[in-house]
Amino acid sequence: FKQKTAYEIKECDWSSDVCSSDLNSGTRAFLERLGQKPADSEEKEHEGGKAATATELIGQFGIGFYSSFMVADKVDVESRRAGTNEAWTWSSDGKGGYTIAALPLDEAPKRGTRVKLFLNQKSKDYLEPWRLESIVREHSGAVSVPIEIRDAPSGEPRELSNGAALWTKPKSAISEQDYKDFYQSLASQFDDPALTIHWRVEGRHEYTVLAFVPGSRPLDLFDPERKARGKLYVRRVLISQDISLLPGWLRFIRLIVDSSDLPLNVSRELVQESPVFSAIKRGVTNRILQELTKLAETDAEKFAKVWDNFGAVIKEGLYEDPERRDQLFKIARFAGSLHASEKKTLSDYVAALRPNQTAIYYITGDDAKRMASSPQLEGFAARGVNVLLLSDPVDSFWVSTAAGFDGKPFKSVTQGAADIKSIPLLEGRSDNPSTDSVDAEVATLLAYMKQTLGEAISDVRPSDRLSESPACLVAPEAGPDRRLEQILAQHGRVGATTKPVLEINATHTLVTNLAQRFKDNADRSQIDDIVWLLHDEARIMDGEAPLDAAAFATRLTRVMSRVAG
Repeated sequence: FKQKTAYEIKECDWSSDVCSSDLNSGTRAFLERLGQKPADSEEKEHEGGKAATATELIGQFGIGFYSSFMVADKVDVESRRAGTNEAWTWSSDGKGGYTIAALPLDEAPKRGTRVKLFLNQKSKDYLEPWRLESIVREHSGAVSVPIEIRDAPSGEPRELSNGAALWTKPKSAISEQDYKDFYQSLASQFDDPALTIHWRVEGRHEYTVLAFVPGSRPLDLFDPERKARGKLYVRRVLISQDISLLPGWLRFIRLIVDSSDLPLNVSRELVQESPVFSAIKRGVTNRILQELTKLAETDAEKFAKVWDNFGAVIKEGLYEDPERRDQLFKIARFAGSLHASEKKTLSDYVAALRPNQTAIYYITGDDAKRMASSPQLEGFAARGVNVLLLSDPVDSFWVSTAAGFDGKPFKSVTQGAADIKSIPLLEGRSDNPSTDSVDAEVATLLAYMKQTLGEAISDVRPSDRLSESPACLVAPEAGPDRRLEQILAQHGRVGATTKPVLEINATHTLVTNLAQRFKDNADRSQIDDIVWLLHDEARIMDGEAPLDAAAFATRLTRVMSRVAG
């Protein structure tokens, strides 16, 4: 037993009547008397030696009991051993002393121990039944002994816990309603779980897991901390009710892990540094990913709902967890330009590749509907090429780091040359002439456009990807995709942004007419207005504002005035 005062820690070995007063911990003194080295001694032993054994004794000297004086002015402990005619009362006010006295048998418990806390004034709210019930259920609801509460000594007891934690029961003894009720209590949600995963691991490490995939999005799904929350128990004792048991990309999972290997006396902070805890995290993550894969293969409709709710979060793993990227590719679902309302797998995409198509094409943005009508997709649509519509912010990051899928690289349709001339056109679709054989008048116009736009662009060139629109903007071959660059610029992560390339549809009526007017030495100011309007229109189609909104409005007004006049 250890009694702490304001100035010292007094350690007493009742079996040998040896007491000492110093500033060392009770654990240190006890270990020194046993001839062992404390875990924090200067000569630390290797892991698994005496130091490791000594650490297991932390917490054996009453600090937990001493915390009762945080709420109580006085604590009485009344104890009687079964089958004896003697009972004793230990009493203390926590200020440095205690008394031990005989207790009349008619006042003593028949067996066991009764602890009485005489609460101080500021702790009276702990007498509220609802407060006690919530504390017991949260922190002790899983211990292996039943817990009851009485409003008065003579009142009827109410059971708070029956000593049987749900996750310790065999699955055959748990109903769907039991799982649902437990999920709603754990997740603080009122929906049904989309998936319940319950398993026990035995072998090198022993632990039990009960996990739920919510049926709807939790309110904190996109919290900036991106923290995965779970409850950690050690042999049914709650260690932490908010601990990162899963990677951030699985933060929507609500779960409980009960381990038999972690020590009860380790601090909450040190738990997360334990190699055992790291092994549990890996095992739990792998199993949940396996269960999601199984659901995707066996119940496509149910998984589609899970993906609609949490796909944007799961895809974060494609960027953050390269080791599991191939597994995530199996369950990832993507909308495409040929099936914008239906999300399919990458395997489906590769199975439908067009002749001579050697890449998986994609476009990134923040609005799938707008991307589906993007001018950059026109040439691909004419050839029946499906383009992935990646509308989540994380898409711009993972797709830039992933090597590809099934031997096919990922290629942005808004970066570099389209390189799609070798893919045959669909029946009835016409093609633009080769970019190497552009009409001389148009080529002259493109050179003038580059001169006019100056620092706003890096180049003006004829386009292979346009078939209906007059112009579009694309990123240069080197450097980031335009969408990724926009995201980085918004967060101050890039310095000067790269200048885009303006691609021109050399066969578009507007372009050919403008080339003829330029050849005929028409008013250069009017041509300049149209050139800038083409550039600003391309920016608007990309979801960006014109470079100079006032100048854009002025030019547009001048052009409309000439048409109206």
